[in-house]
Amino acid sequence: MDAQTLTPPATAERLRRMLPGLALCGGLTLVGLALHSIPALASTGISPLVFALLCGIVVGNLPITSRHAAALSPGLHIATKKLLRLGIILFGLSITLQQILGLGWSVVFLDVLVITAVLSSGYYIGTRWLGLDRDTALLTSAGSAICGAAAVLATESMIKARPAATAMAVATVVLFGSLAMLVYPLLYPLSGMHEGLFGIYIGSTIHEVAQVVAAGEAVGPDALANALIVKLMRVMMLVPF
Repeated sequence: MDAQTLTPPATAERLRRMLPGLALCGGLTLVGLALHSIPALASTGISPLVFALLCGIVVGNLPITSRHAAALSPGLHIATKKLLRLGIILFGLSITLQQILGLGWSVVFLDVLVITAVLSSGYYIGTRWLGLDRDTALLTSAGSAICGAAAVLATESMIKARPAATAMAVATVVLFGSLAMLVYPLLYPLSGMHEGLFGIYIGSTIHEVAQVVAAGEAVGPDALANALIVKLMRVMMLVPF
């Protein structure tokens, strides 16, 4: 990088070039939050991220978006490569050491075991038995193992997966996470677990944070508290992954 790229005019020009893409991402974020605020949609447990992502898929395939792809590219690159990773890191750091110690280090081991098992078995079964391509199998396994759509997007940016593989992985994760959110409260009376233990099970297996909250809340306050802590610990593990 030469000295000229560091001058104020050059910096201003770079910011101007990033503005359209960042504005589009910001607009999609607001749309996702607005959709999630609708009671009928909020009750599904689907996070604002998923709503924003679905809207992004629609907008990304519009002819007008294709015509302005060059103008949107710099801002979209910053949003997907820099801002997304920063947000995930900050989200994981919201867990305190006291919360982890309250449940014991065995829960940390449980999360590591679940993530490792789902990633390895999901990738193997997807590529060997189901005939999935590498990208789809890896993205779906990452989303299922860690934190749903956010993990899919973070992984997609690292392996440079095809958009079709990303869309398929997000759809799969949302579908099965939503089914788990609805079925788990029905299974609780049959599980033989106490409420707090079932909350740990919820947090270690359901994909999206919002789905974990919905399922835990349906079971009880102790289940919700434990489920949320365990789930956030899984989210935090997206950083080393």
